[in-house]
Amino acid sequence: MNTMIMNKQGMSAEVKIRLRNYLSEFVTPHRFELFNEVVKNRTRYITVALENIYQPHNASAVLRSCDCFGVHDVHIIENENTYEVNHEIALGSSQWLNLLTYPDTGNSTTSCIQNLKSQGYRIIATTPRPSTPSIENFDVGKGKFALIFGTEKEGLTDTAMELADEFIRLPMYGFTESFNISVSAALCLFHFTAAIRQKNIDWMLTEEEMIDVQLDWLRTSIHGSEVIENNFFKKNN
Repeated sequence: MNTMIMNKQGMSAEVKIRLRNYLSEFVTPHRFELFNEVVKNRTRYITVALENIYQPHNASAVLRSCDCFGVHDVHIIENENTYEVNHEIALGSSQWLNLLTYPDTGNSTTSCIQNLKSQGYRIIATTPRPSTPSIENFDVGKGKFALIFGTEKEGLTDTAMELADEFIRLPMYGFTESFNISVSAALCLFHFTAAIRQKNIDWMLTEEEMIDVQLDWLRTSIHGSEVIENNFFKKNN
């Protein structure tokens, strides 16, 4: 058993491909073909961080937008409020995303942002302040970036605003001061995912990342996938 665990943790790219192909036999050809197509549009050039979103329908709607626009990683900061998925709104999108949770430890916002910065992300705070540059003026070509969203009522915390590298706003022309958080996220993702595809930017996942994502999706889709995967390693030891 220990040998199998070591094999899983230290799999070479070749073994991952063989395992992916093996697991693909346990889903329909149409489903596996869909995985192959969808993964080509997944990106980590843009990521999303949600700070203290306590309304399940809003958080779940953001996840749905992330899946629809191909943003694969979502960072969930739990200051005071524990994140919950509203499955009727998310429509299963959470199972296709990589959710990274930062439980409330007193500095979870700092932990999340430091983690993102260590990976080379620019931290982009969304704010309705009129003096903030519009998303239309944001340079997507300067490097990958993380969009951080706060609660509708309170916005982002002071910590998030202090640690942010840049600020953006959605242009508005009415009496209402701000968009719903899920609407804000959807509008930003629509704009930015289109923008990175129009520029000469390496926004796609690497080949190995694509395989890893496909493996996750296959494991999610196959009943008893752990047993099946163990059988693969038994046959290949």
